[in-house]
Amino acid sequence: MSRIGRLPVVIPAGVTVDVKEGNTVTVKGPKGTLERSFAPQIGIDVNGNEVVVTRPDDKKENKALHGLTRALIHNMVVGVSDGFSKVLEVNGVGYKAQKQGKKLVLSLGYSHPVEMEDPEGVESAVDGNKITVSGISKEKVGQYAAEIRGKRPPEPYKGKGIKYSDEFIRRKVGKTGKK
Repeated sequence: MSRIGRLPVVIPAGVTVDVKEGNTVTVKGPKGTLERSFAPQIGIDVNGNEVVVTRPDDKKENKALHGLTRALIHNMVVGVSDGFSKVLEVNGVGYKAQKQGKKLVLSLGYSHPVEMEDPEGVESAVDGNKITVSGISKEKVGQYAAEIRGKRPPEPYKGKGIKYSDEFIRRKVGKTGKK
């Protein structure tokens, strides 16, 4: 049995989970609504205040889908009740981030400012050198944070660039001159 897949997903108060035809799961909560379709061979049942995910047999594909389906449903439930957020730090002389309406404007040492539009369902906020990306979909929050980081990833010599707040950058020593 999958260690993740066999665990039931507990539904907190204020959140409703509906399973429709074709294994389409709709999760509604105080922060919004998420909907996703899952593989038809995986069984999804709502029993009281928990969701139980089952698989028909022990084929390799079904084992993989079992844990994946449970994890995705859990992320949907957590997203509509608490939400997800990622914090990025902008490090470097002259590097800065600003918010202009729904646009995130980054000055990253290029000849032009980098402008990024917040995707639907995701919000970004700037506080000094920190950028906070938040939303109800873990997938969208992580993707947008990765796109922001990709505009200027941190370099190992001075640590300049955009990094996650909990990320550790392995530093390298620079060249030494000849004597």
